[in-house]
Amino acid sequence: MSTLSFPENNSRRKTLNQKIAFACCFALSLCVVLVLASILLFIIIKGIRVINWDFITQAPADGMTGGGIFPAIIGTLCLMAGSAIVSFPVGIMSGIYMNEYATNGKLVRFIRMMTNNLSGIPSIVFGLFGMAIFVNYLDFGDSIIAGSLTLGLLSLPVIIRTTEEALKDIPDSMREGSRALGATQLQTIWNVILPMAVPRVITGLILSMGRVSGETAPILFTCAAYFLPQLPSSIFDQCMALPYHLYVLATSGTDLEKQQPIAYGTALVLIIIVLIINLAANGIRKYFANKVKTN
Repeated sequence: MSTLSFPENNSRRKTLNQKIAFACCFALSLCVVLVLASILLFIIIKGIRVINWDFITQAPADGMTGGGIFPAIIGTLCLMAGSAIVSFPVGIMSGIYMNEYATNGKLVRFIRMMTNNLSGIPSIVFGLFGMAIFVNYLDFGDSIIAGSLTLGLLSLPVIIRTTEEALKDIPDSMREGSRALGATQLQTIWNVILPMAVPRVITGLILSMGRVSGETAPILFTCAAYFLPQLPSSIFDQCMALPYHLYVLATSGTDLEKQQPIAYGTALVLIIIVLIINLAANGIRKYFANKVKTN
C-alpha cells in the first residue's frame, strides 16, 4: 500500500509545484503588462488633450508654450533614417562575417566580447565620443550627419548580435545542401541563409530603431537644437528632435505649467511614431516569414 502511494504522492507534488510555478510566472507577466498599460494610459490621458492637426503641423511658438512640434517630428525621422542607413548595412554584414566566415578563434571571441560590452555602455558615452570624433575632429559640427553617425554606432551592437544569432539558428544542412548543388559560399548566404534569417534580423532592426528614437544624450552633444522652428535644409544642419524637445519642455523654459501639456503630447506622438514603425516592421517580418514557409 505504501509502495503504491509513494509514486502517487510524488506525482501530486510535481503537479502542485508546476501549478505554483505557472501561477508565479503568470503573476509576474501580468504585473509587467499592468505597469506598461498604466504608463501608456497615463501618457494618453495627459497627451491626447493637446494633439490636433495644428500641433502636428506647426512649429513651436511663444517661447515653446504654444504652436506645435512639426520640426521635432521631422528631425527625429531624419535621425532615425540616417542612423538606419549607417547601422543596418554595417551591422548585418558584420553579423554575417562573424557567423559565416570567421573562425571561432581568440580574435572572434574578443570581438564578440567587445560587442556585448558596447551594448551596455551608457548612451551619454556615445554622445561624448560622437562630439569628439564627428563634431570636432571631422568638423561636421552640430549636424544631422554627426547625430546619425553617433546613433548608428549606438545601435550597431544590437544589430550585430541579433543577426549573428539569427544565422546560427539556420541548420548547417541548408548550407551543405546548397554547396553540394554547386553554389558558392556567397550564393549560399545570399540566396538560402539570409532569406531564412530575415524575420529574426528584422527583430534586431526594430529593437535598434526603438532605442534610437528615444535617445537624448547622444543627440544633445551632436545635433539637437534647443529651439529651431525652421526645417533643416541639409544633413549638415542642426535639427530639433522629439526626445530632446521633451526634455527641454519638462525641465526648462519660460512657463513650465503651459509647457507641461505640450510635453505629454510630445511623448504621446513619440510613442505613436515608434508604434507605427514597429507595426510596419512586424508586417515586413511576417511577409518574409510566410515567404520562407512557402518556399
